[in-house]
Amino acid sequence: MATAGVVRTPASGPTSSTAERWWRWDALRRWPLIQLSVIGIFIFCALFGEWIAPNDPYETNLRARLLPPFWLDGGTTNFLLGTDTLGRDIFSRMIVGARASFIVAMAALAFGSVLGSFIGLTAGYFGGRVDSVIMRIADGTMAFPLILAALLLAAVIGPGMDTVVLGASIVLWARFARLIRSEVLSVKQRDYVKLSQVAGVSHWRAMIVHILPNVLNSVVVLLTLQLGFVITLEATLSFLSAGVPPPTPTWGQMVANGRAYVDTGWWLSVFPGMAIAVVVLSFNLLGDWLRDHLDPKLRQL
Repeated sequence: MATAGVVRTPASGPTSSTAERWWRWDALRRWPLIQLSVIGIFIFCALFGEWIAPNDPYETNLRARLLPPFWLDGGTTNFLLGTDTLGRDIFSRMIVGARASFIVAMAALAFGSVLGSFIGLTAGYFGGRVDSVIMRIADGTMAFPLILAALLLAAVIGPGMDTVVLGASIVLWARFARLIRSEVLSVKQRDYVKLSQVAGVSHWRAMIVHILPNVLNSVVVLLTLQLGFVITLEATLSFLSAGVPPPTPTWGQMVANGRAYVDTGWWLSVFPGMAIAVVVLSFNLLGDWLRDHLDPKLRQL
C-alpha cells in the first residue's frame, strides 16, 4: 500500500504540471498576440513619437539626401531606413507620422459611431416612414464616391486633418446606422422589450436600457474593422494632397513623395506603405477575432 502510494505521487505531479502548462499555452495561443503587439506599437508611436524618434523628423540635410537603409551599400546606422529627397530620416518620420493616422481614426470613429448608432437605433425602433427616410439617406451617402467628396471638401475648406475627419465621418455614420438598424429590428421583437412597452416604459428608455446593450457587441466589432478603413482613407487623401498638409509627416504623404524615385530610392515609398498595410491588416484581423468571440453563435462552433 505504501509502496504503491509512493509510485503514484511522483507520476501524478509532472502529469498535472504538464497538463496545466499546456492549458495555459493553449489559452494564451487563442489571443491575437501579434495583432495586439502591432496595434500597441502603433498607439505607442502615435502618443510618444516625438520623444522616441531617433532623429528630428523635420530636420533637412541635403548632404545626406537619398541615403539607402543601413544594410545596403552607402547606408548608415544613423538613418536606419534611409533618408528622403531632403535628407530627412525615414524611420523618424514614420514614427511621428503614426500620430496623424491615430488622431484621424479616433476622431472620425468617435463622431461616426455615436451619430450612426443613434440614427440606426432610432430608425430600427420606430420603423415606418422614419426608417424609410433615414435608410434612403444612408444609401445615398454610401453610394456617393468618398474620394470625390473628400476632394470637394478639400477644395472648399482646404486640406487638413479636419477635412479628413469630416470626409470619413460622412460614410462611417451610414455604415453604423445600417448595422445598428438591422440589429435593432431583431432585438425589439424579443419578449422583454415588448413587456417593457406594456409596462409603460418610454421609448427612449426602452432603446437605451433594453435595446442598446444588446447591440453594443456589433458596434465594437465594426469599430475595430473601420479603424483600418479610416487609416487607409487618411493615407489615400494625403497621397492626393487632400489630407494633412506638410510639414506634418503622414504615411500617405511619404508614399506620394517617393513615387517619383521608385527606381532609385524605393525605400521612400516601400517602408511607409508597409506600415500602412501591417497596421490595417492587424486591425482587420483583430476585428475578425472579436466578431468570433463576441458572437455567441460563432463562439459555439
